[in-house]
Amino acid sequence: MKITGAKIVVETLIEQGCDTVFGYPGGQVIDLFDELFLNRDRIKHILTAHEQGAAHAADGYARATGKVGVVIATSGPGATNLVTGIATAYLDSVPMVAVTGNVPCSLIGRDSFQEVDIVGITMPVTKHNFIVKNVAELADTIREAFRIARSGRPGPVLVDIPKDVQTALAEFSPQKKPVTPYPSVLADEDKLRKAAELINKSERPYIYFGGGLISGKAHEELIALADKIDAPIGCSLMGISAVPSDHPRFLGMQGMHGHYASSIAEDESDLVIALGARFSDRATGNKKRFAKNFNIIHIDIDCAELQKNIPAALAVQGDIKDAIGRLIGMVNKKKLPDWAKRITQLREEEKNRTERALAQCSGSGPTLSPYDIVDIISRHADGDTVVVTDVGQHQMWTAQRYPFCKPRTFLTSGGLGTMGYGMGAAIGASAAGKKAVLFTGDGSFGMDLNELATAVSQNAPLVIVIMNNGVLGMVRQWQTLFFDKHYSNTTLDRKTDFVKLAEAFGAKGERCVTDDELERAAERAFAANEPYLIDCIVDCDEFVLPMLPPGGSVDDIITEIK
Repeated sequence: MKITGAKIVVETLIEQGCDTVFGYPGGQVIDLFDELFLNRDRIKHILTAHEQGAAHAADGYARATGKVGVVIATSGPGATNLVTGIATAYLDSVPMVAVTGNVPCSLIGRDSFQEVDIVGITMPVTKHNFIVKNVAELADTIREAFRIARSGRPGPVLVDIPKDVQTALAEFSPQKKPVTPYPSVLADEDKLRKAAELINKSERPYIYFGGGLISGKAHEELIALADKIDAPIGCSLMGISAVPSDHPRFLGMQGMHGHYASSIAEDESDLVIALGARFSDRATGNKKRFAKNFNIIHIDIDCAELQKNIPAALAVQGDIKDAIGRLIGMVNKKKLPDWAKRITQLREEEKNRTERALAQCSGSGPTLSPYDIVDIISRHADGDTVVVTDVGQHQMWTAQRYPFCKPRTFLTSGGLGTMGYGMGAAIGASAAGKKAVLFTGDGSFGMDLNELATAVSQNAPLVIVIMNNGVLGMVRQWQTLFFDKHYSNTTLDRKTDFVKLAEAFGAKGERCVTDDELERAAERAFAANEPYLIDCIVDCDEFVLPMLPPGGSVDDIITEIK
């Protein structure tokens, strides 16, 4: 039986296990949206306020569940509005399929109304993309998009479908089950044995992992390896939540705004075992200084990341779960009491430095400490709550302080650093049936507050916590430390009342300036199974510390303001 291309799209999405899509309708996808209407009992579409919010929602859904997120937009501005969300997913290796409409094939390249070469535009920020000009190829192309998005290092794939392909007829033969990823590359046995030899010789090993450990589902193997070789564990921003924050071996995030003990332990190690991480500039600081004291074993599914940013003594391409699992059987079990003693000393030194830094904070009026905000909110949440952030100081305070205990409970834009990511991602997480908390700043929230309309329309179980300091805090911090306090365009000077704004959108809201007020507000917010906004007043001169200065290293680490 022949069916339209639009129906083929919807049937293939359902076939691939997709139960929720995010998007915004328009002229070149109207046929596709008609099929979504006709199949609304089989697949749910969530209408966002803006296509960028839809892309971030698909991203958040994917990160929270491990499934492929799907977003749909029309041609021209609808498609280009997806680009930031697609790039965000690409930099953080998030599996996503973006479906865009386009003008009919006969009008492509003629500057038609709402025509744009979205395939060309997104080529640098997708794993692969397609334009489908033959309806007979449509189903298999969508299947291939899902396969590519999930295979190896995950990432976004775009499928552009001209309008006449959506209305054309073709035979459709459904598959009985979703496509499976391409077989993973497995680590070379000899290279793993060489890795084991290096580990066995090491007296101060340090395990550093990134987001690849979460997508590779290798958190249990990581802990088993650390226990066997008596190594401390640190992570990148994207690795947060893979290991419980209170695990005795976990030192937390390292790098520019990482924990002091984690960054110093890495520097003092003689061997760094890097797992599913890419050594970005925020993790390394001065690259010439970074690996001065240690060798590196770098294991990653993506060969493009090996030897790219930091030279490794041994680079191993392979599935992370398989590689660590095999490596565990090759290394010797050992105890390293001197190294363990040094780690304990670093933890104590970090505690003392943190206490001194906090003692320096003095606001000009009644304000909340960012760390107190995180502590209070975390006490009202549970281990399954998904924590989402936008980008800025609040992101780092959350990454440093929140007590994560389960993988896939921390969603943030790490690689692209996208302000305006949070609301969409939180909506995506809640659409997956998760209770979500969004930590955001007043600057970031100004970029995505339109999605409050979506959260309310979906009755999303979402608590929005604004760390409101009236400035673009992270840029202001740099201006304070490195630009002689030239506060160029970082003082927002806005009159926005976020509580009234929440009420105007149909949500509830409160403003808090003391810990007691926040405790009571948090209790009400978590009891309400609907969007609830808490506007927390924070001093504009609160800093994120520690901090490596731009181009600096651990030798230059700032842990308090002199």
